[in-house]
Amino acid sequence: MEKYQLLTEIKNILIKNKLTLSSAESCTGGLISSYLTDIAGSSAFINQNFVTYSNEAKIKFLNVKKETLEKYGAVSEQTAYEMSEGLLKYTDCSIATTGILGPSGGSIEKPIGLVYISLGFKNKIKVIKYISKEAHTNDRYKIKVDIVQKALMEFLNFIRGIDENTNY
Repeated sequence: MEKYQLLTEIKNILIKNKLTLSSAESCTGGLISSYLTDIAGSSAFINQNFVTYSNEAKIKFLNVKKETLEKYGAVSEQTAYEMSEGLLKYTDCSIATTGILGPSGGSIEKPIGLVYISLGFKNKIKVIKYISKEAHTNDRYKIKVDIVQKALMEFLNFIRGIDENTNY
Protein backbone atom coordinates (compact mmCIF):
# COMPACT_ATOMS: atom_id res chain seq x y z
CA MET A 1 0.00 0.00 0.00
CA GLU A 2 1.28 3.46 -0.88
CA LYS A 3 2.46 5.62 2.03
CA TYR A 4 -0.20 8.35 1.87
CA GLN A 5 -3.02 5.87 1.26
CA LEU A 6 -1.88 3.95 4.36
CA LEU A 7 -1.61 7.10 6.47
CA THR A 8 -4.97 8.42 5.26
CA GLU A 9 -6.69 5.18 6.18
CA ILE A 10 -5.10 5.22 9.66
CA LYS A 11 -6.12 8.86 10.12
CA ASN A 12 -9.69 8.25 8.98
CA ILE A 13 -10.22 5.28 11.32
CA LEU A 14 -8.74 7.10 14.31
CA ILE A 15 -10.72 10.29 13.74
CA LYS A 16 -13.97 8.43 12.99
CA ASN A 17 -13.63 6.53 16.27
CA LYS A 18 -12.37 9.58 18.21
CA LEU A 19 -9.12 7.80 19.15
CA THR A 20 -5.67 9.18 19.86
CA LEU A 21 -2.34 7.60 18.97
CA SER A 22 1.11 7.80 20.52
CA SER A 23 4.37 6.17 19.48
CA ALA A 24 7.44 5.09 21.39
CA GLU A 25 10.42 4.47 19.18
CA SER A 26 13.82 3.11 19.87
CA CYS A 27 15.44 1.75 16.70
CA THR A 28 13.23 3.79 14.36
CA GLY A 29 14.37 7.01 16.03
CA GLY A 30 11.21 9.04 15.41
CA LEU A 31 10.57 7.95 11.82
CA ILE A 32 7.10 6.61 12.67
CA SER A 33 6.26 9.98 14.21
CA SER A 34 7.66 11.72 11.15
CA TYR A 35 5.55 9.58 8.81
CA LEU A 36 2.40 10.20 10.85
CA THR A 37 2.92 13.96 10.74
CA ASP A 38 3.50 13.88 6.96
CA ILE A 39 -0.26 13.84 6.52
CA ALA A 40 -2.47 16.90 7.03
CA GLY A 41 -4.82 16.57 9.98
CA SER A 42 -2.50 14.47 12.12
CA SER A 43 -2.95 16.88 15.02
CA ALA A 44 -6.51 15.53 15.35
CA PHE A 45 -5.25 12.11 16.45
CA ILE A 46 -1.60 12.27 17.51
CA ASN A 47 -1.24 12.67 21.24
CA GLN A 48 2.44 12.30 22.26
CA ASN A 49 5.39 10.59 20.65
CA PHE A 50 8.62 9.53 22.32
CA VAL A 51 12.05 8.52 21.08
CA THR A 52 13.23 6.31 23.93
CA TYR A 53 16.57 5.19 22.55
CA SER A 54 18.22 4.59 25.91
CA ASN A 55 17.13 2.16 28.59
CA GLU A 56 16.88 5.08 31.01
CA ALA A 57 14.37 6.83 28.74
CA LYS A 58 12.31 3.65 28.44
CA ILE A 59 12.19 3.42 32.23
CA LYS A 60 11.52 7.14 32.85
CA PHE A 61 8.87 7.87 30.22
CA LEU A 62 7.27 4.48 29.59
CA ASN A 63 7.65 2.70 32.92
CA VAL A 64 9.55 -0.20 31.36
CA LYS A 65 10.83 -2.21 34.30
CA LYS A 66 14.57 -2.22 34.91
CA GLU A 67 14.24 -5.94 35.65
CA THR A 68 12.73 -6.55 32.21
CA LEU A 69 15.62 -4.78 30.51
CA GLU A 70 18.18 -6.68 32.59
CA LYS A 71 16.56 -10.08 32.07
CA TYR A 72 15.46 -9.86 28.40
CA GLY A 73 17.31 -6.84 26.99
CA ALA A 74 16.05 -3.74 25.26
CA VAL A 75 15.39 -5.71 22.08
CA SER A 76 12.79 -8.18 23.29
CA GLU A 77 9.11 -8.99 23.11
CA GLN A 78 8.79 -8.17 26.82
CA THR A 79 10.34 -4.70 26.45
CA ALA A 80 8.19 -3.90 23.41
CA TYR A 81 5.10 -4.99 25.35
CA GLU A 82 5.98 -2.74 28.30
CA MET A 83 6.71 0.17 25.95
CA SER A 84 3.16 -0.03 24.56
CA GLU A 85 1.74 -0.60 28.01
CA GLY A 86 3.48 2.57 29.21
CA LEU A 87 2.19 4.55 26.23
CA LEU A 88 -1.39 3.56 26.89
CA LYS A 89 -1.46 5.76 29.99
CA TYR A 90 -1.22 8.74 27.60
CA THR A 91 -3.38 7.63 24.70
CA ASP A 92 -5.97 5.23 23.27
CA CYS A 93 -3.69 3.50 20.76
CA SER A 94 0.04 2.86 20.71
CA ILE A 95 2.85 1.82 18.39
CA ALA A 96 6.27 0.95 19.82
CA THR A 97 9.45 -0.33 18.19
CA THR A 98 12.66 -1.75 19.59
CA GLY A 99 15.26 -3.48 17.46
CA ILE A 100 18.76 -3.76 16.01
CA LEU A 101 19.68 -1.74 12.92
CA GLY A 102 23.37 -2.69 12.68
CA PRO A 103 25.82 -2.87 11.10
CA SER A 104 27.09 -4.12 14.45
CA GLY A 105 25.32 -5.37 17.55
CA GLY A 106 23.58 -8.36 16.03
CA SER A 107 23.89 -11.98 17.16
CA ILE A 108 22.49 -15.35 16.16
CA GLU A 109 19.61 -14.90 18.63
CA LYS A 110 19.09 -11.24 17.77
CA PRO A 111 20.24 -10.57 14.19
CA ILE A 112 20.60 -7.21 12.51
CA GLY A 113 17.21 -6.13 11.24
CA LEU A 114 15.30 -7.74 14.11
CA VAL A 115 12.55 -5.58 15.56
CA TYR A 116 9.69 -6.06 17.97
CA ILE A 117 6.69 -3.96 17.01
CA SER A 118 4.12 -3.48 19.74
CA LEU A 119 0.59 -2.30 19.05
CA GLY A 120 -1.86 -1.30 21.76
CA PHE A 121 -5.49 -0.33 22.12
CA LYS A 122 -6.96 0.33 25.56
CA ASN A 123 -6.03 -2.88 27.42
CA LYS A 124 -5.02 -5.07 24.45
CA ILE A 125 -1.39 -5.29 23.35
CA LYS A 126 -0.03 -7.28 20.42
CA VAL A 127 3.71 -7.77 19.81
CA ILE A 128 5.04 -8.75 16.39
CA LYS A 129 8.55 -10.07 15.79
CA TYR A 130 9.86 -8.99 12.39
CA ILE A 131 13.19 -9.22 10.60
CA SER A 132 13.59 -6.45 8.05
CA LYS A 133 13.79 -7.57 4.45
CA GLU A 134 16.44 -4.84 4.10
CA ALA A 135 18.72 -6.30 6.81
CA HIS A 136 21.14 -7.68 4.20
CA THR A 137 21.86 -4.15 2.91
CA ASN A 138 23.47 -2.94 6.16
CA ASP A 139 21.83 0.40 5.32
CA ARG A 140 20.31 1.69 8.56
CA TYR A 141 17.92 4.06 6.79
CA LYS A 142 16.56 1.38 4.45
CA ILE A 143 16.07 -0.93 7.43
CA LYS A 144 14.25 1.83 9.35
CA VAL A 145 11.95 2.64 6.43
CA ASP A 146 11.09 -1.05 6.02
CA ILE A 147 10.35 -1.38 9.75
CA VAL A 148 8.20 1.78 9.78
CA GLN A 149 6.19 0.61 6.78
CA LYS A 150 5.68 -2.80 8.39
CA ALA A 151 4.71 -1.22 11.74
CA LEU A 152 2.17 1.14 10.16
CA MET A 153 0.65 -1.63 8.01
CA GLU A 154 0.34 -3.86 11.08
CA PHE A 155 -1.18 -0.96 13.03
CA LEU A 156 -3.73 -0.37 10.28
CA ASN A 157 -4.72 -4.05 10.34
CA PHE A 158 -4.92 -3.86 14.14
CA ILE A 159 -7.24 -0.83 14.20
CA ARG A 160 -9.41 -2.06 11.34
CA GLY A 161 -10.85 -4.43 13.93
CA ILE A 162 -11.72 -1.47 16.12
CA ASP A 163 -13.43 0.23 13.21
CA GLU A 164 -15.42 -2.93 12.43
CA ASN A 165 -16.54 -3.09 16.09
CA THR A 166 -14.56 -6.24 16.77
CA ASN A 167 -14.22 -7.00 20.48
CA TYR A 168 -10.76 -5.85 21.49
